[in-house]
Amino acid sequence: MSLAMVLRGLQSSLDHEKTLRQSLEHEIDERKNAEQDLRDSEMQYRLLAENVSDVIWTIDKAQRFTYISPSIQKLRGYTPEEAMLIPLENTLTPVSYEKAVFVMVEELAIEGDPGVLPDRSQVLELEHIRKDGSTVWGELTTSFIRDEDGLPSGIIGITRDITDRKRAIKEKALLEAQLQQAQKMESVGRLAGGVAHDYNNALSVIIGFTEMAIDDVDPDGLQHDNLNEVLNAARRATDITRQLLAFARKQLITPRVLDLNENVESMLKMLRRLIGEDIDLSWLPGTSLWPVKLDSSQIDQMLANLCINARDAIDGVGKVTIETGNADFDEANCADHSGFVPGAFVQLAVSDNGCGMDKEILDNIFEPFFTTKDVDKGTGLGLATVYGIVKQNNGFINVYSEPDKGTTIKIYLPRHEGNAAVIQDKITTEIPTGHGETVLVVEDDLQILKLARQILEGLDYTVLTAGTPGKALELVKTHAGKIHLLVTDVIMPEMNGRELAQQMKSLYPELKRVFMSGYTANVIAHHGVLDKGVRFIQKPFSRRDLAITVRKALDDLSE
Repeated sequence: MSLAMVLRGLQSSLDHEKTLRQSLEHEIDERKNAEQDLRDSEMQYRLLAENVSDVIWTIDKAQRFTYISPSIQKLRGYTPEEAMLIPLENTLTPVSYEKAVFVMVEELAIEGDPGVLPDRSQVLELEHIRKDGSTVWGELTTSFIRDEDGLPSGIIGITRDITDRKRAIKEKALLEAQLQQAQKMESVGRLAGGVAHDYNNALSVIIGFTEMAIDDVDPDGLQHDNLNEVLNAARRATDITRQLLAFARKQLITPRVLDLNENVESMLKMLRRLIGEDIDLSWLPGTSLWPVKLDSSQIDQMLANLCINARDAIDGVGKVTIETGNADFDEANCADHSGFVPGAFVQLAVSDNGCGMDKEILDNIFEPFFTTKDVDKGTGLGLATVYGIVKQNNGFINVYSEPDKGTTIKIYLPRHEGNAAVIQDKITTEIPTGHGETVLVVEDDLQILKLARQILEGLDYTVLTAGTPGKALELVKTHAGKIHLLVTDVIMPEMNGRELAQQMKSLYPELKRVFMSGYTANVIAHHGVLDKGVRFIQKPFSRRDLAITVRKALDDLSE
């Protein structure tokens, strides 16, 4: 073999070795680049996982955590190392854990369906347990981790804190429910007010003519007793209609500044008789109580209704407690308690150790005619009346009750800046009579017009009557003598009683006025509160009521 051939072979070997070395170096470079890319990718993933606010996590098929990102500490208060040691069942509340397991099993079953596309994600809202024992809501987006054969080997998920969103949804739902309840109560109130107005007109006739009939029969005869039964039934019906008006917030009130403790104490004797000897009535007055401004008769109504309800909730021997106190609520207090209003209030609470109520009953207790009592033992108007009175006086109510643990109803009335008036004992007076004064009665209900005429003429008044405001104005223009007093219905055709009184005032500047109605409808009263110097008589009225009101108006006596 020639030297040239040897040299060519050697060169070829060297070239081949060089090519192999270059190829190997290229492979090494590619592997280094791939490893660097992998490290870069892992670094980017780790930076993302460790700095994103959402929690990234993985679990295997045995429900063991294999990775949890550091943001778990913000969400649940645990470090990743602590969180990975906690079993999944202790990570979630029981209800949420059951939901998570159910979905996991369901998804695994779906995986076996060849018609289902792989890698579909699942979104869940679950409640997690924090390290301090509180809970937090998380929105989980999950998908399966697959092995080299494409089978699920675990789950990767991202958890986002949605606690604020859940709270906002809950508050919105609560506000919507409160709005619907308020609208429903307002609608029922309007209906109740209208029904009460119509019934009051009818009851005025029944009571008035029955009273006059009683005066004309033998006091010892059977007819006298029968008429008394009619009168008693009409008065019971009157109480019901007045409760309806209280619920509807259409009854007339004459508020004044009061010491709530004094008003409650003046009622204690009557309340003890009302609830009976088997029930202990405990009175716990608050000290340095702030004054409130409302009609004292409304306090009597509320206490009577609350104590009767408490009595009926007690089977046999029991205890009813009445308490008062001052309460000052800020925005934070009200945010935590539905229905509370910021401000200074005086609290009136009535508690009992009776049967209590469940949530279903609590949701309906202020609706008129709702009652759990037997048909012959309750009208369902007691708490509806309390509700109406409290709302009319810009207060609010809180009720706490549990089955077999009793009930506490707390009423909060706005604090009034001023001194309380002194309570005076009610004096029973004889029916006052007239001195021949001329009274003009205007009423579009002819039966009530006839009744008022007979009552007033029987009391020695000179009575003129008109069925409409127009006829009343015609009458006064042709009447030669003086008219001392106008007694007029509030709601009438042509014009209302207030407008009639204003027109008549121009003809008789010193004319005294008495308004009467089944309810005021804010025609002569602003928000149900009587203007100073305006007299009002609520239908149905008795002979005594009309006599006293007319006499006070003529004598210009204060209430």
